[in-house]
Amino acid sequence: MRRYMRLVVFGMLCASTLLAGCQSSPKGLSAEQVAVLKQHGFQWTDSGWELGLSGKVLFDTDSQEVSSNSQTQLGTITRALLNVGIDQVSLEGHTDNVGSASYNQQLSLLRAQAVAGVMQAAGMQAEKIETRGMGQSKPIADNATAEGRSENRRVAIIVSTP
Repeated sequence: MRRYMRLVVFGMLCASTLLAGCQSSPKGLSAEQVAVLKQHGFQWTDSGWELGLSGKVLFDTDSQEVSSNSQTQLGTITRALLNVGIDQVSLEGHTDNVGSASYNQQLSLLRAQAVAGVMQAAGMQAEKIETRGMGQSKPIADNATAEGRSENRRVAIIVSTP
């Protein structure tokens, strides 16, 4: 009976150790950092923590101008990230499929750079912001509809983990 009890206790200790490991934050972020990311709509992806659709910065057709509402939202997100020690992001600009692929590539980079400017104004250092133009290569919605094209005109904010 004693041996059985020792095995049960040992099993419980192993299980609790494994569970504690599972509850830790993915890829080196603290629980507080993960909580802030989730609070602002970021989701874990293969690329890192990516801002979900509801928080993506959307643009008008053929425009890289960040709306005042999006500027306010970006400022809030940037300050929240900085407050928990997240001071480095990647920005991926995207377009719909209207226009040539080369034009959309350039426009998507300009969109990412415009968002970078807003984040810099909110306190993030320029050298800590990576910008990439993805053009029309990664649509998240159907470009056959106006609504889908609108969703594809965006900048995704990605927090990579150490």
